[in-house]
Amino acid sequence: MFNIPLIPEHASTFAAKVDPLFWFLTIFVAIFCVAITAIFIYLGLRYKQTPGRKSEHYENMALELTWSVIPAIIAIGIFWWGTVIYFEYANMPEDTYDVSVVGKQWMWKVQHPNGKTEVNHLTMPVGQAVKLTMTSQDVLHDFYIPAFRVKQDVIPARYTTMWFEATKTGEFPLFCAEYCGTEHSTMVGGVTVLPQAEFTAWLGGETGMTPVEAGAALFQQMGCVTCHAQGDASRGPQLNGKFGTEETFTDGSTATIDEEYIRESIMTPGMKIVQGYAPLMPTFASQLSEDDINNLIAYIKSLS
Repeated sequence: MFNIPLIPEHASTFAAKVDPLFWFLTIFVAIFCVAITAIFIYLGLRYKQTPGRKSEHYENMALELTWSVIPAIIAIGIFWWGTVIYFEYANMPEDTYDVSVVGKQWMWKVQHPNGKTEVNHLTMPVGQAVKLTMTSQDVLHDFYIPAFRVKQDVIPARYTTMWFEATKTGEFPLFCAEYCGTEHSTMVGGVTVLPQAEFTAWLGGETGMTPVEAGAALFQQMGCVTCHAQGDASRGPQLNGKFGTEETFTDGSTATIDEEYIRESIMTPGMKIVQGYAPLMPTFASQLSEDDINNLIAYIKSLS
């Protein structure tokens, strides 16, 4: 399917920053491995125990400080270098193109904001930050794009996120990098990076129901509106404008209303009870798929 070289090409903003650190560590470790092994062999031959030879004791404070201080400085420098790259990866930009991903044995399902879906494939624009919000329907998976130098665990009953920005157009391989069952090796796919104009044409208009529209329909169908309707008489917390805010619970703890919190409230509503409300909400764990939950989250986010 893909001609995969030993070292994948650079195709994202992260790749150009990760590779210098990778090669520095590889070369640095190789040099020290060879040097230390050579010194061990030399010292072993030079000072091997022979009959009648007395052991000698040497002290050289300058030498001991040298081989302690210099490696410590190098280690701190490597840590600082890696930390700078990590924090750049961890600080997600605000103006991202948001995509939902569900991993399952043994495929990836990708859903775009307009409702368009792909299987084992992600189509994206070049030069724009793309954010993936991911979860697994069954076991632990790992979303891995070698050419972008990004990889993230996809975990059941939780949401994880990752982002990247492609720097060139083309076709790039996509893998699951976590053993997930007997057909793990077949859980492969591709990423297509298009110029912005071509991507806009490929995406087209709305394809069926958007996640927000599907979530709104589910909100009515599952009876959520009966408890979370607007008004003071509502039996459940108001949802309008709540996403991203902080909520206080009956035990005095607080949490930010995000994707993880909404999912937990749908699947195990008794975990956190909002202050001022009774624990009336039933669990929907056996009634909703991961796609349904993603759609409900998209709808609730739209209310803000």
